[in-house]
Amino acid sequence: MIDWTKKKLAVWVLTPHGMALANQVKQALPHADLFASQKLVPGESYARFSTLAKALAPVWNHYDAHYFIMATGIVVRTIAPLIQDKTKDPAVVCGDEAGRFVISLVSGHMGGANDLAVKLSAILGATPVITTATDVNQVPAIDVIARDLGLYIENKAAIKHVSMAFIKGEPLPVHDPFHLVSPLLPSAFVEDPCLFTCNKSGIWVDYTVRDLPENVLVLRPKMLVAGMGCRRGVTRQELEDHLRHVFQTHGFSVNSLSKIVSVDLKADEPGLLTLAQTLNVPIEFYTRDQLDQVKTVPNPSSLVNKHIGVKSVCEAAAMLATGRTDLLTPKTAGRTVTIALAAIPVTL
Repeated sequence: MIDWTKKKLAVWVLTPHGMALANQVKQALPHADLFASQKLVPGESYARFSTLAKALAPVWNHYDAHYFIMATGIVVRTIAPLIQDKTKDPAVVCGDEAGRFVISLVSGHMGGANDLAVKLSAILGATPVITTATDVNQVPAIDVIARDLGLYIENKAAIKHVSMAFIKGEPLPVHDPFHLVSPLLPSAFVEDPCLFTCNKSGIWVDYTVRDLPENVLVLRPKMLVAGMGCRRGVTRQELEDHLRHVFQTHGFSVNSLSKIVSVDLKADEPGLLTLAQTLNVPIEFYTRDQLDQVKTVPNPSSLVNKHIGVKSVCEAAAMLATGRTDLLTPKTAGRTVTIALAAIPVTL
């Protein structure tokens, strides 16, 4: 479930009755931003707009969710030009101004519109209206499971194949060596991964890359940490090329990268900082004293020790970040970059 007290919610109203409902929502969720037609006299807590479509477009992606208290037809026509992808669009719910129903309209699963409809209905004493097939049939929603576990969905088109199999009650092969997803699925829905075929869907939960049928849903756990060392002035492209080369060589998915770690002497290195932004992962830095506490690095470097006073950067940083005493891949050196990979332990 999504904690809507920590999300950005916009509430849109056209009528006085809608304003009354919006005020109830504001009392329960004080962080919500209220938008009202300038034809009303909304008060200081509301932003005023003259045209709904013109007001919505510039803030569409600034919010995690939008709640429209108005007719569904108005909402559909207004948001139609803005919708792009159900895994990226904000949640959209709408409701009648009498407060009888709250309808999950867009991004029911990944965006959380279904959860929001339930939340708002509880606030208003309304009935939530949810029409997604998995919810109606009371079977697991694999995209929600992936979202809640922080798994990267590598091939979104396969979601529908998994969902349809669950709706039909057909078990699927599930490869899940870390037992992240399978415990959340009814045992009747889970088959041996050896049964993967080109004509059957399935679920692959792993950071390893395999040649799989396109209807197998690939979910990447954010488990891998890249320890990186580099020369001064190295470009973001050089860093990324070497990182992707290491991942590809060892058969790992970059989509499982959890974070980048290095020594604090590199905390102002533009290439490293830009790489983390490009890959949308955090970057953390350790002091030389912290790195020097790692005594079991496989490939200590006298040259690194001479220049910065520690035996290792990339290997020590990766091991320190994961608490591991071993590495998935030892130091791999390029012309200007060194990388070592370690996996975050999974507690079963």
